[in-house]
Amino acid sequence: MITKVAFQRLRRMSELSFLVAIQATMLFSCRADAQQNIKRINMEKGNLKEIYLAGGCFWGTEHYFKQIDGVVDTEVGFANGRTENPTYKEVCTDKTGFAETVHVTYDPAKVSLKFLLEMYFKAIDPTSINQQGHDTGTQYRTGVYYTDKDDEKIINEVFAEEQKHINGKIAVENQPLRNFYKAEEYHQDYLDKNPDGYCHLPQSLFEFARKAKDSHADRQ
Repeated sequence: MITKVAFQRLRRMSELSFLVAIQATMLFSCRADAQQNIKRINMEKGNLKEIYLAGGCFWGTEHYFKQIDGVVDTEVGFANGRTENPTYKEVCTDKTGFAETVHVTYDPAKVSLKFLLEMYFKAIDPTSINQQGHDTGTQYRTGVYYTDKDDEKIINEVFAEEQKHINGKIAVENQPLRNFYKAEEYHQDYLDKNPDGYCHLPQSLFEFARKAKDSHADRQ
């Protein structure tokens, strides 16, 4: 039988554990907000740049780009569709026009857009329409979507160079970003959270990306 004193001690311990959990959550939230603020400031100063890449299932595409030195942040979501604030379930109906896309933020002093695009082409079948691996549907189409008009020249040059080495016409979209909506939280960093989860890319590509180095960064 629990005595009154023991009960009060247990209650105090529970309250203390609850407060510790609340403080830890607040600390994590503050750190996340601080990181986002730093990222925003760096973007405004021109220290960081961004590109949006659709390469089939965004779980594998995100994990692939996270391995590349110079990529400072990734976020998966849906780009260039026709509706507002789509859910993953809605995108899977093939009626929204969105492509599963990775928002890549990178440091141009460490990695160039040209290099990132060259790495992108190594991770896709550039002639396949609405299919990558076993995944089919318009959400799995490939595309490069940019927010900086100055990036268009580099993108066009990489596309032209890649076309020289590809049998068939490149089916990768090359467009300005019209819209982008972040996917649900469970999709973010999916393969970090689920190491044995589904991925349309081979593990060897991740190792390749980790070892890849751009010797021409900040010269684009």
